[in-house]
Amino acid sequence: MRKSVAVLLVSALVLASCGAVRESRLNPFNWFGRSAPVEVTTDERNALLPRRGQISRPEAVYAGRPIDRIQDISVEPIPGGAIVRATGIAARQGPYEVQLTPVTSPQEAQGSLSFTFDVVLPRDATSLGTESSRTVTVATFVTDKELAGVRVIRVIGARNAQESRRR
Repeated sequence: MRKSVAVLLVSALVLASCGAVRESRLNPFNWFGRSAPVEVTTDERNALLPRRGQISRPEAVYAGRPIDRIQDISVEPIPGGAIVRATGIAARQGPYEVQLTPVTSPQEAQGSLSFTFDVVLPRDATSLGTESSRTVTVATFVTDKELAGVRVIRVIGARNAQESRRR
């Protein structure tokens, strides 16, 4: 047994040194051949991030409803546009995920921009509380391009609406 292992080892070394195994398919170092230059196409996206649809969750549906009352709105000009800020009073305590949702309707008059003041209220019943504990403020940025030709900005709630006119 020792002689056969020794003979096998010596024959493998002899074959490897003479180049017979080096050029054969048995040698794992030459399975893929030599390297060659290849033209690279660049993609502008990050290769480490999955493409949309490969690994993604479905878009969540916003469950907000218009706030009970709009208390005040203000439009503050800044470079590149304006900030529309609205303060409203919810029907009960605990509103969250507050946002100004743009209203796009064909009935909307030319020269006006409208938003609904939407909030999500807790599922569980909460107390009414004081007016100051139900007051929330939200703001959104409107670009100069969106403001072109707009004379009135309106924020709509469940029971009322407030508007600000350009002077």
